[in-house]
Amino acid sequence: MPAKRRHADPVDERGAIVLSCEHAGHAVPKAYRHLFAADLSVLETHRGYDIGIAPVARQMAARLEVPLTACHTSRLLIETNRSLHHRNLFSSFSRDLPKTDKFWLIEHIWRPHREAVTQAIASHLRAGRRVLHLALHSFTPVLDGCVRTVDIGLLYDPKRQAEKDFALSLQKMLSQMTDLRIRRNYPYRGDADGLTTALRRDFALHDYLGLEIELNQTMLKPGRARSVAKTLTEAIVRLGRV
Repeated sequence: MPAKRRHADPVDERGAIVLSCEHAGHAVPKAYRHLFAADLSVLETHRGYDIGIAPVARQMAARLEVPLTACHTSRLLIETNRSLHHRNLFSSFSRDLPKTDKFWLIEHIWRPHREAVTQAIASHLRAGRRVLHLALHSFTPVLDGCVRTVDIGLLYDPKRQAEKDFALSLQKMLSQMTDLRIRRNYPYRGDADGLTTALRRDFALHDYLGLEIELNQTMLKPGRARSVAKTLTEAIVRLGRV
């Protein structure tokens, strides 16, 4: 577990940004392709990965001049945005794999991604910089017949005032800049099981702000990544980052 920085240490109030993308692709190692033989196309649906988010994430990383930590393995094989104890860590396609295979997937896919993000945050904290972690995701516009009438969702833990304040400020800034429909803690709860929730247990409130940005996939048609990334990064920069 990362050591929590003592608040007596000097803090660079300009802060730092850490970008992650847990569902950037739908790749499956050759050894596990047989799991999807009956329905290979499912990997390219919203169930297999976050459609359209990878180009936006890369553009944001370039504009903000920060590294991007992305997982390109399909979440239908192993879900890097779920804790090891979560019932959906493995999907219906991979749930019946032998324990040895599950261990391999955890050690070679799940753990490297989570540790890379954790280490990036810890490195900034050691340098005295407060961290804003933006975990980038996309969501299907229709789920189980329910139409999601929102363009951007900002997910945070409402019990952490700094996260709430930042989400409110970002929502206000985006509303001033665009006519996009923005909601907080929609279409999911910001304190549900996930990477940001896990990291909140490792890092102190003053040190770490974890925000999931959920983009409606209707916004992410080919050719839109650059403009969406530009809007998001400009809003974040105008807020002074952290």
